[in-house]
Amino acid sequence: MVVDELADEAVDRLFQALADATRRDILRRCVRGELSVSRLADVYPMSFAAVQKHVTVLERAGLVTKRRRGREQLVRTDPDAVGRARQALDELETAWRARVDRMSGLLADEAGPDEDSTKGQDT
Repeated sequence: MVVDELADEAVDRLFQALADATRRDILRRCVRGELSVSRLADVYPMSFAAVQKHVTVLERAGLVTKRRRGREQLVRTDPDAVGRARQALDELETAWRARVDRMSGLLADEAGPDEDSTKGQDT
């Protein structure tokens, strides 16, 4: 395993967080600047507690940061978050391409060089 690869648990948290449309929308809104959880809660047809849970999932995945200002919790999208998601996808792509290359090599070996020389011969 390469040192820079994300741990499986981190990747699981990342994509679980991105799997929900509300959480993706929160990310989009908070990329423009900090928003309070209460302001976010005004946007969605759900309770404040539900929005707070969505923000917690995003925070655990490292997609947003939270800071307290008085009684408010301010949420901001982590600018490196997209890079971590891209890194995880790139690692998956690399692994799958290597597998496909190995399978292609095995299939080419099975066909063997004699296959072409037997074409057109009667058995």
